[in-house]
Amino acid sequence: MNAELIEQARAGDASAFEQLVGPYQSEIQVHCYRFLGSLADAEDALQETLTAAWQALPAFEGRSSVRTWLYRIATNRCLNLLRSARRRPPAEVRVEVEPPEPTRLSEIVWLEPYPDVLLSGVPDSAASPEERVEASETISLAFVTALQLLPPMQRAVLILRDVLNFSAREVSEMLGTTEQSVSSSLKRARATIAEELPTPDQAPPLPHSAAEQELLQQFVRAIEECDVDALVALMTEDVWLRMPPVPLEYQGRELAGRFFSTVAFRQNRRYRLVPTRANGQPAFGVYLRDPVTGLAHVYGLFVVTLEGNQVSAITRFDNAVIQRFGLPRNLTQ
Repeated sequence: MNAELIEQARAGDASAFEQLVGPYQSEIQVHCYRFLGSLADAEDALQETLTAAWQALPAFEGRSSVRTWLYRIATNRCLNLLRSARRRPPAEVRVEVEPPEPTRLSEIVWLEPYPDVLLSGVPDSAASPEERVEASETISLAFVTALQLLPPMQRAVLILRDVLNFSAREVSEMLGTTEQSVSSSLKRARATIAEELPTPDQAPPLPHSAAEQELLQQFVRAIEECDVDALVALMTEDVWLRMPPVPLEYQGRELAGRFFSTVAFRQNRRYRLVPTRANGQPAFGVYLRDPVTGLAHVYGLFVVTLEGNQVSAITRFDNAVIQRFGLPRNLTQ
């Protein structure tokens, strides 16, 4: 069937080409997102990949599968994007009040969340809920952020080998290098990832489980009631608070609590949270109530990382990402 579609596409049949590449578009976009950390950049890279594939189809000899061929093109498109520094600059940041002194400044200001609804077209070969949790770690914010700290070639090798399970031979052919170089890059990349992503003490609750829902209900209540003590009590001792594209990062209960009390919860603010999911994790559209009109205006998106029965990270994204999740700009009640 593929051979017939390839011949039809080579003859200029756009419909045949769509049938040929359509089954892989969702997973190729996720691949580009892991690589680039930005959904907008991933969408651009996907379109460039499809254009390049259409143009290169006459030279496709079928020595690899269409899927492997598309991954090779997408990987090299992402590498070119990184090498050219043609990155989408973050929006100008406006800080309303003087925040507490941060723990550190983030290097990754272009990071964006990935809506779970876009993962629906990605193949899931995990057999059990526990295996699905393990698989979801490769799309988690923490993992995607750690990937951005790797040099481009190491990033490519780690994703292709450890996430997508291509062989060293296949990866060397995709990248135009040797198997020895692939193995060396993989070793260095794994060492960096292990340093950036220490193993948590406890696994998170299973997605949509009663345990997860109970913890999230407590989190929502603490935010909506602006209860700093209740919120801090839900956090791990080494909790992280991040807010790209603002580069400020806070670690630990004391600093996170100070930020919420002096910035987020100042002047008797009140919020409403609307649940969604991003990067395989719980997420919430955050809305700030207007005390005069009663409307609640969008204030950003929280992506919450869980560890056991506690919150180990809160990543707040600005309003620009909210439309990706199909959430409204305003709430009436």
